[in-house]
Amino acid sequence: QVQLVESGGGLVQAGGSLRLSCVASGRTFSSYHMAWFRLRPGKEREFVAAITYSGGSTYSPDSVNFTISRDNTKNTVYLQLNSLNSEDTAVYYCAATQKWTYYRGNRNEYDYWGQGTQVTVSS
Repeated sequence: QVQLVESGGGLVQAGGSLRLSCVASGRTFSSYHMAWFRLRPGKEREFVAAITYSGGSTYSPDSVNFTISRDNTKNTVYLQLNSLNSEDTAVYYCAATQKWTYYRGNRNEYDYWGQGTQVTVSS
């Protein structure tokens, strides 16, 4: 069982930056692939970025320009959001899985989810 708690969201002006954090409980964090998704108003939850259990590889859609990283000594995964605009306003969720089966951007691949952190970008 893994529990995930996100933080770092807030209100930021367009062009600004934020760093989101997701802290995982348990001693097996380093065995989980991690990802960030977001839920924008009126849209479905969408894949933002993923990182392998070791941190050796990262993945994100071409349309996204955020950076995912992790520190396994702190049981934490991060998402650096730069050059934010109003389209980035969303609730951001972190998710965990021990195995990708088909596509790492599919939310059904993930077994554990955090409660989300709100990011609001003002124009």
